[in-house]
Amino acid sequence: MMPESEHAKTDRPESEPLLRSILDAVQDAMVVIDDQGRILWFSAAAQKMFGYAEDEVFGENVSTLMPSPDRERHDGYLRHYRETGERKIIGIGRITTARRRDGSTFPIELTIGEATSNGIRVFTGFIRDLTERQRTEKRLHNLQDELAHVSRVTAMGTLATAIAHELNQPLTAIANYVEASKHLLSEASPEHVSAVLEALEECAGEAVRAGQIVRRLRDFIKRGDTDRQAVPLSRLVNEASALAFMSTGSRALEFDVSVGAGEHVLADKIQIQQVLLNLIRNAIEAMEETPLKQLKISSRKAPGGMIEVQVADSGPGLPAAVARDLFQPFQSTKAAGMGVGLSISRTIIEAHEGRIWVSSSPLGGAAFHFTLPDATAGELLD
Repeated sequence: MMPESEHAKTDRPESEPLLRSILDAVQDAMVVIDDQGRILWFSAAAQKMFGYAEDEVFGENVSTLMPSPDRERHDGYLRHYRETGERKIIGIGRITTARRRDGSTFPIELTIGEATSNGIRVFTGFIRDLTERQRTEKRLHNLQDELAHVSRVTAMGTLATAIAHELNQPLTAIANYVEASKHLLSEASPEHVSAVLEALEECAGEAVRAGQIVRRLRDFIKRGDTDRQAVPLSRLVNEASALAFMSTGSRALEFDVSVGAGEHVLADKIQIQQVLLNLIRNAIEAMEETPLKQLKISSRKAPGGMIEVQVADSGPGLPAAVARDLFQPFQSTKAAGMGVGLSISRTIIEAHEGRIWVSSSPLGGAAFHFTLPDATAGELLD
């Protein structure tokens, strides 16, 4: 049992039966803290959600319920608010992660309100466990996946037909020119050599035309400008990780985020979250059979005005031969994988003027890195 804070005991508002009945009836977890971050109230739903009895956490710092790096930074957030009055999340719901007594993390929707009780400023957090929606979400995802599969098959069939139609003429011409050249060379003469040179020149022209057709089709697939804005990197990581945990199920793993609080990247928020979501899901799936599951997301300043993001896991790692071609289309380490996720991720990162690669992880598995432009100017999103 955690030691109680005697100072917090004296500050705790008087317990009234009506208030207690309300706290116990609220389905969402409800946690009340003072302006020093000490827990004053811990509802029955919160006890069930986090695995702590109220007496165990009463008077303790609410950061106990948070994974890194929020755990280490929370007191600083409160101190900044007391000194400046600047609100960051009070009154605004957000998706983040929380930490149970057993150390496992899970996605939550958090809303914080502020009030004064008996002259004491208190903050009330309403916490909704998003993993409770997983069964419904997975059903919807399965239906969406089936529809997406049909759409992909249809699109690939249309694309294959377009490529076959467009490339048929130049490839047929190249084949005819080569066959004619072969016939002319079998009966070598000065006139035939001149004709062969002309045929080869036509072959080269048709090959260039075929390349232009492929590039045009590729541009057609990739068309559409990215809507890039200055976005806090921590927000991208927090929301993407919450979505990843929701879609893969709650697993006991050590999850650590080390991202600069003031780091902003120039990015299309949805596209980069898709990259992060893909990398985090891959890491979680790679650690499925490993006894020690560690996932770390970190960032650092990189040359050329870029920020490098790293997603590292403690999984089995990747053989060099696999890592070399991993970002090519239809290359996958999964038995049922299509091998397009990392290829799409590379396309997105390169469209953001960055690059993506894989290396050995300091945790023993694989580490995926990508770079994005460092947003040092422009409108920042709070």
